[in-house]
Amino acid sequence: MKIFIASDHAGFELKKFLAERLFLAGHDVRDLGPKEFNPDDDYPDFVSLVAEEISREPSSVKGIVIGASGQGEAMCANKFYGVRAAVYYGGNQDIIKLSREHNDANILSLGATFLSPAETMIAVTLWLATPFSGDERHRRRLQKLFNITHK
Repeated sequence: MKIFIASDHAGFELKKFLAERLFLAGHDVRDLGPKEFNPDDDYPDFVSLVAEEISREPSSVKGIVIGASGQGEAMCANKFYGVRAAVYYGGNQDIIKLSREHNDANILSLGATFLSPAETMIAVTLWLATPFSGDERHRRRLQKLFNITHK
């Protein structure tokens, strides 16, 4: 599976770890930055690159973005048409499954300050393995999301 990944400074080390593990698991991982640690970088600069890629192929590729909480990263990603970013920063893993089964999330936004590398791998593995249910009610709701336009 093709996976686009990016972070800011808060998620930089976790991104490097995750990108390597996903590559070793056989995924086509595209690291969109940052390439070097910079404590003054801004997550929109990198998250927007992932969201732009996902927006081009919202049903055939996945994205992972990583920041301190994952919240701002998801807000940034969700500004792009066709992107459905879900946040995970630990706790009940049912939220990961539901983000895929019900919402067909195509970006997982992770809170690096709340997750260990091991927890991250478990969450990402579960997220990637969980399919969209395709239920009519979920398809209908997603279509309504697609139809929302801004003034």
